[in-house]
Amino acid sequence: MATFAKVVDLNGFSAAARDMGISKSAVSKQIARLEEDMGARLLNRTTRRLSLTEPGLAFYQGALRVLAEAEAAEEAVTHLSSAPRGVLRVNAPMSFGVRHVAPALPAFMKDYPELAVELDLNDRVVDLVEEGYDMAVRIVGLRDSSLVARRLAPSWNILCAAPDYLARHGTPGSLEDLAGHECLLYSYQTTGDSWHFQGPGGERRIRLSSRLRANSGDALLQAAAGGLGIVLLPSFICHQEVRGGRLVQVLPEWSARSGIDINAVYPANRNLSPKVRVFIDFLAARFGPRPYWDQGLST
Repeated sequence: MATFAKVVDLNGFSAAARDMGISKSAVSKQIARLEEDMGARLLNRTTRRLSLTEPGLAFYQGALRVLAEAEAAEEAVTHLSSAPRGVLRVNAPMSFGVRHVAPALPAFMKDYPELAVELDLNDRVVDLVEEGYDMAVRIVGLRDSSLVARRLAPSWNILCAAPDYLARHGTPGSLEDLAGHECLLYSYQTTGDSWHFQGPGGERRIRLSSRLRANSGDALLQAAAGGLGIVLLPSFICHQEVRGGRLVQVLPEWSARSGIDINAVYPANRNLSPKVRVFIDFLAARFGPRPYWDQGLST
């Protein structure tokens, strides 16, 4: 189609061949194949000049429209791939997204005014390719080899309880004391009815019973702040309550490293677009190896 339009524009096979950097015979073969495919003569050829047939004129006009759209599409792709612009679709866990991703967006979007962001928050593991996400923030084990991961920050779990609860039930002096306390459990924790710790005595595993289980860290946070029991929560969820005194760290010498980092992930079979790269760089710089939510806490 492009060759045919070039022949018409330059009024000759030889001129079109020179302009396109191919042989005259190659141009002739393309036009002959095009006419054969269309089942109609498109050009009237004489030794002195070329002219369009009626079908040729209709095809030429259509070809110009198609070629213009193709050029515009190519320019659009080049434009989008040369700088951070367009729509960035991001998936993130609910609690972390509300507390830490959403508050980061004003500063990020101020720096990149040509970017629009669609932020989808939920706790299920989405299929980035099937569901059309450019990237996701994940705080779960990474088993999908089709994804590339970049670490944004560590994730620590800390024991805490309300001062009122500790005043009524006493403060545990050892991990073994936890068995005699009300403990609030996360329904989806991979360790089942146990909490795993690291501390002065190495690794320890404490089996617990609980009157309250929930599949939401925010629900457990509110229950603990209300004096219902001792909870083990990621520091990125409970840091404000601990700093504000609504919760108190319990057995701070024992940390519960989750073993899972906070990662940004994106499909391995896609080129890392500028919009994804700058957002991942922004989050990595904002959080870092010692994130702001861990400041002042024992982790």
